[in-house]
Amino acid sequence: MISLFADLTVIDVSTVLAGPSVGTFFAELGAKVIKIENPSVPDVTRSWKLPVEDPSSDVSAYFSSINYKKEYLQIDLRTTEGKKEFFKLIEGADMLISNFKFGDEDKFGITDDILRAHNPKLICGKISGFGSDSDRVAYDLILQAESGIMSMNGTPDSGPVKMPIALIDVLAAHHLKEALLIALLRRQKEEQGSTVTVSLYDAAVCSLVNQASNYLMTGKVPGRIGSLHPNIAPYGEIFTTGNGDLITFAIGSNEHFRRLCGYLDCTELSIDPRFDSNPVRVINRKELFELLQKRISTTETQPLLEEMLKQKVPAGKIRSLDEVFMDKGAKALIREEEINGTSTKRVTSIAFKWE
Repeated sequence: MISLFADLTVIDVSTVLAGPSVGTFFAELGAKVIKIENPSVPDVTRSWKLPVEDPSSDVSAYFSSINYKKEYLQIDLRTTEGKKEFFKLIEGADMLISNFKFGDEDKFGITDDILRAHNPKLICGKISGFGSDSDRVAYDLILQAESGIMSMNGTPDSGPVKMPIALIDVLAAHHLKEALLIALLRRQKEEQGSTVTVSLYDAAVCSLVNQASNYLMTGKVPGRIGSLHPNIAPYGEIFTTGNGDLITFAIGSNEHFRRLCGYLDCTELSIDPRFDSNPVRVINRKELFELLQKRISTTETQPLLEEMLKQKVPAGKIRSLDEVFMDKGAKALIREEEINGTSTKRVTSIAFKWE
């Protein structure tokens, strides 16, 4: 990765996932990132461990996933000496990333005005749960619950289900990265610092995209339909092959459907009035699933997927993480580092590539 930000210094006083992942993003792009933790109350994710992890280590896999290529300092902002050390770092910094609880900036005496008295060009990036004026404690699960995501996720039988990753934290982090990059561009033109804020709530609601428009334009409240797509079929149905593998298709056009039916030797389905267009396939998706499953249950996985790839029909096997990280492409995204004597691994925060 090109060191785009070799001259950039970032102070990261955030904890948990969203803020620290933004710090890692800039670190991977060459910035000097200094993570500051309270000596008596360090980042809580250091203790978020699987049962198989070493309980005596001060580094967890969770902590490692979003802390990479950083320098670590312990500073107590409640003390005079700690605050003095902190302000010294701020004077030489370009950016501060934080997710302080409501009121903490005033309590510690590190408001934007005070910080910019030490460094007028400082860019402040802040993450909150429900907005900068709310003192409500927020974790990703609560945002998934209150933004409507859990109400749509799962099946009619399962009840509401959270995503298996902290999706809202990840989305909020991406929004803050974008805002901070814009703030850097603005500083180049205006030569002054600025403050950008992102709330987990706003990031969650903004991620509803087509589901939001479906509701806003039709009044239909989406229910739990598992992996199915409300507007497209077959899309998200889970089929079992003759090998016992689970596969799925994203049939986004009539041509995709025609090619799939051709391979499965059931071309009659592609001209059947019940299935010859996407709108009627959505209406009759259960019957269509049963007809396709009958064919797929006698079909071997690999030849099917290879032919779909050849014919440019979106299809994939549902893979577990051990299968994912057998893939050459996934392996290339792994980053390793030793933190406090512990060997750590994570996937990169940089998904784009330079051509």
